[in-house]
Amino acid sequence: MSETPKARSNPTSASAFVLPSFKYVPHINTDDAGVEAFVKGFILAPKLHTTQTELDTHLQSDLLRDTELQRQFTGVRDVNEILILVCGHGGRDRRCGVLGPILTREFKDQASRQNITICGESDGEADTNIDTYRAKVRIASISHIGGHKFAGNVIIYIPPAFTENALKGVGIWYGRVEPRHVEGIISATVLGGKVIKELFRGGIDGNGDMIRL
Repeated sequence: MSETPKARSNPTSASAFVLPSFKYVPHINTDDAGVEAFVKGFILAPKLHTTQTELDTHLQSDLLRDTELQRQFTGVRDVNEILILVCGHGGRDRRCGVLGPILTREFKDQASRQNITICGESDGEADTNIDTYRAKVRIASISHIGGHKFAGNVIIYIPPAFTENALKGVGIWYGRVEPRHVEGIISATVLGGKVIKELFRGGIDGNGDMIRL
């Protein structure tokens, strides 16, 4: 999974957080060749599904990630900050569009109240020296992730670097999140590494496999 590349001042370039690989790619050329290299190098699966093993060899190659292509991209770094991604899409259904901004503000407020460092929003830079006992978070509004009837929708990714967190390397998707839930999500999930079952919609581990409770 990856966040949609973020437009920058140069319209020929974009950036992306690649998840659950926990990589940040700061410079992606948006021409056909650049996007194809990005998808092939970072997004495609590292191994074939069992249903694909009978395909012709050249077709199998087209479906597999080619990590050598990653060498074309400069400034790639590990994502060492916790990501809190809130659906704020309002084009198809007003619910996330209305609730998303409210939740985003509440997450920032509660993170500050609990002395969590909030990374800047203007770019993808972050302190690469992680202290596993002091969480750093990036809180952002994202586009549609499915299921507006479950608004608010929130996805939380805990980087592998947070070795003291039981959810390290995992993405947790919560639904029907209300502002009253945010303080508990910060305490239980972001800091405590615990899943709140009443809000849980699904999850993904570092291998891209689904998590079920």
